[in-house]
Amino acid sequence: MTGVWEQVHRFWEAGTPCAVATVVSTYGSAPRRPGAVMVCAPNGTVTGSVSGGCVEGAVYDLAQQVMQDGIPVLERYAVSDDDAGAVGLTCGGTIAVFIERVDRHSFPELGTLVRHIRDEVAVALATIVEADGPVRAGKHLVCWDGGTSGSTGDPAFDGDTVGTVGRLLEQGRSGVLRRDSADEDSSPGPRIFVNSLVPPPRMLIYGSNEFAAALARQGVLLGFRVTACDARPVFTTPERFPDAAEVVVDWPHRHLAAESAAGRIDGRTVVVSLTHDPKFDVPLLQAALRMDLAYVGALGSRRSTERRGASLQAAGVRHDELTRLSSPAGLDLGGADPAETALAVCAEILLLRHGGRGARLSGGTGPIHREEAPAAVPSLSGAGHL
Repeated sequence: MTGVWEQVHRFWEAGTPCAVATVVSTYGSAPRRPGAVMVCAPNGTVTGSVSGGCVEGAVYDLAQQVMQDGIPVLERYAVSDDDAGAVGLTCGGTIAVFIERVDRHSFPELGTLVRHIRDEVAVALATIVEADGPVRAGKHLVCWDGGTSGSTGDPAFDGDTVGTVGRLLEQGRSGVLRRDSADEDSSPGPRIFVNSLVPPPRMLIYGSNEFAAALARQGVLLGFRVTACDARPVFTTPERFPDAAEVVVDWPHRHLAAESAAGRIDGRTVVVSLTHDPKFDVPLLQAALRMDLAYVGALGSRRSTERRGASLQAAGVRHDELTRLSSPAGLDLGGADPAETALAVCAEILLLRHGGRGARLSGGTGPIHREEAPAAVPSLSGAGHL
């Protein structure tokens, strides 16, 4: 996602208009989630995507029109539509895409947005996708903890919007908000798409070996900001971990404690121990299992896992804390080499993140993609969520 906005910013700084298409809502088997972005450049090149290839052609054609006339468009594609086959939406589901021209005049707040993304500060982009009264489609409101930039065109509406957008940002959720008119005879109020752009989740890998290097590569592919850490400098080098954002020489438990104290880990953080050494493993896992983390895993044989569990209990780790440890880490995919093991560990992380079953899709029925639960935030004043 960062690369897409950097591309938009390059055009913006050069004074070159481009078209940005954003998925604002989905239903059913749509392959991309709300917030997915596709950028269409004046020279015809495309960055990013809004589907698995289903509707890109139709969106591209609309983007050329929007780039020329500057009039934003909210377009909906559904499998039940007569033209669904024509645009290629044969996978099922419904997708709504907002397409806008981006330049310095239409989006003066873009520099602020990209600066926060670069600084890894959580920031939300609220865009009017359907207008009403003084609120105009294509207007933007950029919100972050402690500040805002831009306006919907209605200061009172800005005030109603900021609090709700802030709550969505706290949850890292994106979605559509709607404020209904107080007059039952009036048309529906404006719709706002809130795109929450949060820093990537972190993957902290402790232990320096080929399994750790493979896990770092796989973690980066999944969008994690990867840190590799080991107390042995001879093995812990940038050359071994070319994909990692950071390579740190330190004792694992000391590094984890420092990251926690600095506020650099949260409930999305993943910790995996591959040290195979109790003097590193036990103090690290003892600390990790008492933190609010998305995943704590450790590689090792069944025998090593039993010994490690006994050592952790002896160190004071409670049974309920120990049950949070995934060890041996990973799903049973049958592989054994470093790349296969890394895939198995990441598969388990994704299963726990999304609540999957871990079964073969070909052996099941029903929807492939799970619907996200609605964000638990209050509605806009006099408004409801879509």
